[in-house]
Amino acid sequence: MIPTDGSPHLPSNVRFWDGDSRGHWEGDTLVVDISNYNGKGDIATNAASARIRGIPASDQLHVVERFKRVSDKTIDYEVTITDPKVYTSPWKIAMPLTRDDNYQMFEYACHEGNVYFWTGTLGGGRAQDRAAASGEAGRK
Repeated sequence: MIPTDGSPHLPSNVRFWDGDSRGHWEGDTLVVDISNYNGKGDIATNAASARIRGIPASDQLHVVERFKRVSDKTIDYEVTITDPKVYTSPWKIAMPLTRDDNYQMFEYACHEGNVYFWTGTLGGGRAQDRAAASGEAGRK
């Protein structure tokens, strides 16, 4: 849940893996401001494609997401990433999010038809095994 009541971010000494989100509306655009990351995670990972390490981030990561509905099936999504410890300047991604009425979303659990559970779980487990064997477990 993302508070949209105008409340401030949590104190800077309170940090989370996924940061602290606050949302507000700018006209017809939902803006989500995320700070207070703990610096132990990555911006994104994709275990299914074996890109386990993801995009690096620090405890100075600041993310601003913008969601604007432009049609009955499309939301324009834009995200700006700022992290002065990792990147020399902010960077941005923008893309349309298009609804697919035939798409089935599965929970991240083991059940018939969900091939991503095994790929992600086993791939992540093997990466942890390799890191432990090479003495890199727990390092960033």
